[in-house]
Amino acid sequence: MTDQKNGSCCSTEGSCHSGSATDAQGGGVTTVYKVSGMTCGHCESAVSQEISALGGVTAVTAAAKTGEVTVTSAAPLDEEAVRAAVDEAGYELVGTA
Repeated sequence: MTDQKNGSCCSTEGSCHSGSATDAQGGGVTTVYKVSGMTCGHCESAVSQEISALGGVTAVTAAAKTGEVTVTSAAPLDEEAVRAAVDEAGYELVGTA
């Protein structure tokens, strides 16, 4: 879904298709991170995909509107690994919420 005016998947209002969130399925450790730079569903998807690739991650829900990414994992994640994943997606991990 591409906005014809700017070549982006995002509309001029910042909305986009949502291909991001995976619902938490219970159990494990849940951590909420603050990420800057997300503006639409494409951003949510990119961040979710990179974090989901980390070992032990069972669910990721990214919300561009709040800048929050909720991650459920089997065990606590190394924050530097999460930071690297967010960086790889093109965004900045601010810290935990």
